[in-house]
Amino acid sequence: FPFRLFPLREHGMNWHARPLTCQEIQAFRKSKEVMDRFIRSYKLMLGFYGISLVSEETGELERAENWRERFENLNRFSHNNLRITRILKCLGEMGYEDYQVHLVKFFLTETLVEETLPNVKRSALDYFLFTVRSKEKRRELVHYAWQHFKPQSSFVWGPRDKLQKYR
Repeated sequence: FPFRLFPLREHGMNWHARPLTCQEIQAFRKSKEVMDRFIRSYKLMLGFYGISLVSEETGELERAENWRERFENLNRFSHNNLRITRILKCLGEMGYEDYQVHLVKFFLTETLVEETLPNVKRSALDYFLFTVRSKEKRRELVHYAWQHFKPQSSFVWGPRDKLQKYR
């Protein structure tokens, strides 16, 4: 069977790759070697995107030294957005929900606040946000996106009345 770097319980673009089972996910999560490799793979992909993992403990991220060149690539080739969505879903499967939150917030900041990744904005809002497993953290991220979205009146990813009352 073809091997996937970030396997999921669903079919992706490669229909020859077999989806993961719940038993396989549990076995992966129990294996220190598999999880170490998973984090190494995550760091490798982050580097490709111009992002550095600051803390393996928390999942905190920052721009890598090569961020300008790599962000240019992210803006130019939208197929990267599918890969990022896959990585985010896999982070959730493997028990790295905090990593999901940091990666989504990183992209929301770069697209909405810094405006360095305009061609990633739709994917960040339509897909990345909704991979976050924690309902509470997802709400926080939707609120963060709403606070920074321009014009705020065009924000459609959450009910305006609830966003205004949030916290």
